[in-house]
Amino acid sequence: MDEEKLIAQAQKGDVQAYNALVLHYQQVVYNVAYRIMGDPQSAEDAAQEAFISAYKALNKFVGGNFKAWLLRITTNGCYDELRRRKRRPQSSLEKITEDNQESFAFLRDPAIGPEKRQQQMELIEAIEECLQGLPDDQRVTAVLCDIEGYDYNEIADMTEVSLGTVKSRISRARSKLRDCLQGFRELLPDNYRLQGG
Repeated sequence: MDEEKLIAQAQKGDVQAYNALVLHYQQVVYNVAYRIMGDPQSAEDAAQEAFISAYKALNKFVGGNFKAWLLRITTNGCYDELRRRKRRPQSSLEKITEDNQESFAFLRDPAIGPEKRQQQMELIEAIEECLQGLPDDQRVTAVLCDIEGYDYNEIADMTEVSLGTVKSRISRARSKLRDCLQGFRELLPDNYRLQGG
């Protein structure tokens, strides 16, 4: 894929070129949105909004890392939606409890039995619960670093904060996650359990 060529064509109004960019980045955008928003439907909505916003702002993209620019739009859109929800909380008529099949797929091994699989699913739920308990800024940086694998400089660029702020947020997020996960210590592998608690 010649990304620069597709971007240039999309900036001239070529919808097919933009669609090729969307297809290339849709999974990474969804993954980041899912980790920030915490549920599949909100993540799909946020990803769709991010691609729409990016298309509208495409002429403002002046080069550089397109992926970082797109993920900055994604994280900013997620922040905006989370702030809106805090101002006007919504209550649903029924709790949607469907499992996200792509979430933490690395924990799933077809060779394990049902008891171990249940423990893994409980651990996934515990991790997601702890992630959702973090302040928005810390959750975003933790997701981008520890789940999506971006380095500190990329995260600083995506979230438009200084490198020091990124390091601080990641440190605080990891500390809070560690503390939170100790409440689920029976689900953790032995080497992750803190002694004496």
